[in-house]
Amino acid sequence: MPFTQLSAGQIEYERFEVPQAKDPAVVMLHEGLGSVSLWKDFPARLAKALGRNVIAYSRLGYGRSERLLAPRNPRYMHDEALVHLPQFLDRLEIESPILFGHSDGGSIALIYAARSGRSVAGIVALAPHVMVEDISVSSIRAAKVTYETTNLREKLARHHDDVDGVFWGWNDIWLHPDFRSWNIEADLPRIACPILAIQGEQDEYGSMQQIDRIASAAPNVELLRLDQCRHSPHRDQPDAVLSAMTSWTDRLW
Repeated sequence: MPFTQLSAGQIEYERFEVPQAKDPAVVMLHEGLGSVSLWKDFPARLAKALGRNVIAYSRLGYGRSERLLAPRNPRYMHDEALVHLPQFLDRLEIESPILFGHSDGGSIALIYAARSGRSVAGIVALAPHVMVEDISVSSIRAAKVTYETTNLREKLARHHDDVDGVFWGWNDIWLHPDFRSWNIEADLPRIACPILAIQGEQDEYGSMQQIDRIASAAPNVELLRLDQCRHSPHRDQPDAVLSAMTSWTDRLW
C-alpha cells in the first residue's frame, strides 16, 4: 500500500480506480476505530457503482500510518479537517472531491466543508456526529468493557500497528468530561455543497437527531434513514448505500 508524507508523519492510502472515471473523485474518511483495510471491499464496490475514482486513507495514528506521540484533544476532528486533510488532498493533487465520511469521518467532512475555505463537491455523511449525546457516551463506555474483556483488541490489531493507541485515543477523549460540550451545529449553515446524510434506525452511537439537525441547519441536504441498520450503514445495508449514492451523484454531476 502506498504512503504519502504529511507534516506530522507518513500516512497510508489506497486508490480504487475505474476506466474513464467521472469527476469528481471520492475521498473516504473512516470512523474512530477505522482504517483503509477496515473498509474491506466497499471502496472497490463504490468506485465501480459510481464510475468514479475512490481514494481511502488511514488517518495519523491509524492502520499503518505513523503513530501519534501525544493524546488526542477535544478538537481532534478539527485538527484532522483543517490541518491533515488539506495536506493529504494537496499531496495527491485532489481538488473539490466528494467526501464520504463515516462517524468521526462524517464530522471531519462537515468541518472541512464549513471551515477550510476550500471547494467541496459534496458530502456523504454516514452516521455523523454534530453533538455529543448520552447514547454515544453510553455505547463508548460499553465499548471500553468489550475491549478489555473480549477478543475485540485482537480483531482490531489485524488492522492497526498501534491498536491500543487507536482504541484508547478514541475511547478516552469521547469519555473525557471536556468533550461533552463538543458541538459543530453552528458550522452547518456555512456548508454550501450538497449533503447526503445517512443513518441507521438502530444506530447505537447516535440518534436521528444527528442527521435531523444537519437537515435543519445546512441549506442542501437529503436524508436517508435505514431500518435494520446500526452504526455502520455501509456494512449493514451496503446495497442501499450504494444505490442512494449512485442516484444522488448521477443527479448532481
